Amino acid sequence: MGILSRMSTIFKAKMNKILDQAENPQETLEYSYQRQLEMLQNVKRNLADVVASKKRLELQAVKLKDNLQKLEDQARQALQLSREDLATSALERKAAIQQQLEGLEEQVKGLEAEQEKLASVEAKLQAKVDAFRTKKEVLKAQYSAAQAQVKIGEAVTGLSEELADVSLAIQRAEEKTESMRARAAAIDELVDSGVLEDALETGDPLEAELKKATAKSRVQEDLERLKKEVGKA
Repeated sequence: MGILSRMSTIFKAKMNKILDQAENPQETLEYSYQRQLEMLQNVKRNLADVVASKKRLELQAVKLKDNLQKLEDQARQALQLSREDLATSALERKAAIQQQLEGLEEQVKGLEAEQEKLASVEAKLQAKVDAFRTKKEVLKAQYSAAQAQVKIGEAVTGLSEELADVSLAIQRAEEKTESMRARAAAIDELVDSGVLEDALETGDPLEAELKKATAKSRVQEDLERLKKEVGKA
């Protein structure tokens, strides 16, 4: 496969994806239904035109038949008056009109055949339009139901993801809380043991040593005093 062929395939695939995303099945179904209605209306109009044309020709045929009868009566009257020439002229006109009438009758037959054909097409197309209308409504209802299910599924999925995030946040908060409690307990223990105070103690080292010596002296004095009190001195 050449580069241009591959590019064409990729382009068609992308265009199909774009069209698929942009297409609304309900709008497509309604458009197709309207197009079928337009075709049906065109057939109805054509059928009406054929019927109207046939009626006009039938009226013309009626007039020609009236003229035929009139000319025959005139020819008969002329013969009664011994005017064979006038009778011949009337019959000649009658023959010409008879030809016109026959032509009209042929046209009427042709229009009748066309009318039957269009009437059959109209009936079949009407049945198809009715069936498509029913199918269209079913498909639209099914699409709406599927669309609602998708939205519900997306909402549930989003809620599940949100709840999962909340659960993780709660877990992290609990872990941090336990960590802070452990740290606070450790600090309390260090404070109670004096380690933290010694670690935090600052100042002159000599002064610190003097304080320790003073404290030791006081302890010794208290010890001697207590010995005397209990008679152990």
